[in-house]
Amino acid sequence: MSINVADPTVTSRPAPVDRPGRPVSALPRAGRIAGRLLIVALLIAFALLFVYPFLWLISASLKPKSEVFDNALIPETLRWRNYQDVWNQLPLLHWMFNSVTIAFLAAGLVAVSSSIVAFGFAYFRFPLRSVLFGIVLGTMMLPSSVTMIPTYLIWKNLGFLNTWVPLFGMNLFGSAFYIFLQRQFFLGLPRELFEAARIDGASYWRMFWTIAMPLAKPSFIIVFLFEFQASWNNLQGALIYLNSGTIKGFTVPLGISFAMTKYSPTNGGQGDYQYVMVAALLVTLPLLALFAAGQRYFIEGVATQGRKG
Repeated sequence: MSINVADPTVTSRPAPVDRPGRPVSALPRAGRIAGRLLIVALLIAFALLFVYPFLWLISASLKPKSEVFDNALIPETLRWRNYQDVWNQLPLLHWMFNSVTIAFLAAGLVAVSSSIVAFGFAYFRFPLRSVLFGIVLGTMMLPSSVTMIPTYLIWKNLGFLNTWVPLFGMNLFGSAFYIFLQRQFFLGLPRELFEAARIDGASYWRMFWTIAMPLAKPSFIIVFLFEFQASWNNLQGALIYLNSGTIKGFTVPLGISFAMTKYSPTNGGQGDYQYVMVAALLVTLPLLALFAAGQRYFIEGVATQGRKG
């Protein structure tokens, strides 16, 4: 039976309602759009707030020494020669090589050693396991100043002063925070995988290297990046263990500190802080590249922790 569209008995479709007897209004949608625009505006404002120091650094590196601290983002006089002269003024390549080598050693050692300890706490069941893990976490409550002098005396008696060893040697024993972080990842792995491997005759080391580590790669890379940054910015350690060595043996933070002192007018310098700005900018680029390459592992690590509930 066909329906006649002209039939007055056929009523039109009622207006959609969000609640009984009330038509849907465009106001809620407009409110959502306004809320999103407000969030975007706040994000842009905070992004500019955090990016501003980096933009100022770029601008200062392109200025002559008389304009370095004028706080203008657009230089009145562009001096590209600063990027050429800095290599003659400072042994920047030596500093970067030292820092990169030390940071890779420190990050790699602490990531591996912390993973081994974390796997032990996550997989094995033994008496006083919780107590020992609590003691490990309790070491994070100790200020670094408490252990600074004993640690210095240990390295001095071992004959490692003015060497790189103290800057990465302690990482052979892991880090409490990284052990805690990686233990949480290992606890999220299905225990049945390891039990099946044991039935097949796999050793504990094989279980760790072929099962646990590949599955926990995001946590390993996160630990590596965190420690790389910490080692790269470690001025205190370099001041204690490398300050009496040659200038070419300095790390990046110690070298920048030396340059600030060298160009300070109170120490007989000429105030050529533009070279310090160039050096500070150039030594920031490796960290930016490293974090850009590892960004997806941060996201994957957060997602993994979220799936664990």
